[in-house]
Amino acid sequence: MSTDELDGLERQFTGITERGLEDLRARIGVRIEDSLEPWCYEATRDNIRHYAHGIGDDNPLWCDPAYAAGTAHKGIIAPPSFLFACDRIISGYVGGLPGVHAMWAGADFNWHKHIRRNDELRTEAWLKELIPHETRFSGMAIQQVYHVNFYNQDGDLLCEADSWCFRTDRDIARERGTKYDAVKAAQPKVYSDAELVEFYRNYAHEQVRGKTPRYFEDVKVGDKIPAIVKGPMTVTGFIAYAQGWGGLYIRANKLNWQQIHKHPGLGIKNRFGIPDCPERVHWESEFAATVGAPEAYDYGPERFSWMTHHLTNWMGDDGFLRQAKAQIRRHNPVGDVLYIHGEVTGKRQENGENIIDIAQRAENQDGELSIFGTAQVRLPGKK
Repeated sequence: MSTDELDGLERQFTGITERGLEDLRARIGVRIEDSLEPWCYEATRDNIRHYAHGIGDDNPLWCDPAYAAGTAHKGIIAPPSFLFACDRIISGYVGGLPGVHAMWAGADFNWHKHIRRNDELRTEAWLKELIPHETRFSGMAIQQVYHVNFYNQDGDLLCEADSWCFRTDRDIARERGTKYDAVKAAQPKVYSDAELVEFYRNYAHEQVRGKTPRYFEDVKVGDKIPAIVKGPMTVTGFIAYAQGWGGLYIRANKLNWQQIHKHPGLGIKNRFGIPDCPERVHWESEFAATVGAPEAYDYGPERFSWMTHHLTNWMGDDGFLRQAKAQIRRHNPVGDVLYIHGEVTGKRQENGENIIDIAQRAENQDGELSIFGTAQVRLPGKK
């Protein structure tokens, strides 16, 4: 978009300014002391189950105490991505640039230990990096990278993680909307019963490895990881995730007023003239259109968690997810179906551990890339 076009742009929101970027640069490397309280301070039985169910994961290792007692863990543990519920920074709560939209775009998690039932979680976080980009979707965008460390009640480092959001100009994104022009022009997709049967057949045949060990020696480079399906996407599904994860800005009544009073940029008026949170792009298609999306769409941490769900299904109870990194490439609007695929790309022994390298890729029903990533899984060896 040219300078003349920007000057003539009908503004609804604040854009990215050099002053705002200067203020943000001053925060790089400074530990964040005033971040919002997490949704979950503790990995209780219910908190773990709510998160697992929020991503559509019914693995009994997370949800069934009797089953989990019979595993090597001797009790419930949390799915690796549960940590999103334990820190809002890693989940996309960004500082600076008021009125500039934030889209969660990826993460790099490195786990050291399991999250066990009743662990108390503590975090430390800081802004790590600001990276400018020129995009077709919204002109100049800023990649805002945060680092978060997670500890348990004994001071053990459970996980080190980076996550990043893209800060984009809502007004330019609305005007351009290039990424979704074809979607906007098309009639809404209505699935037939026969199509739904095909989607749901994937759920019926979803494989959870469970107590049957997957041994390092039995895995070969080139092995395919059984695909899993998520969708068709609904606003109900997005809200189910928010119930387990907590969301970023979902507040009611007085607490909502306190939030907007402290951070006025979070109070964007709805069609009734009432200030409401920017997070409603995930359930309000009218507002999603203001950032260039065709419909309400899924959460970024939700989709990352689907990728880790794919891995934990495959590795079984005795496996350990050491690392997962993924980058988002598009929204998954209401109506989309996502197919998550994986392939073993390497295997090695490192410091006495049996490590499997995996590449993942998820595409929607039209074959469009939604998210891709890599992972490292530690597997047991045969004795």
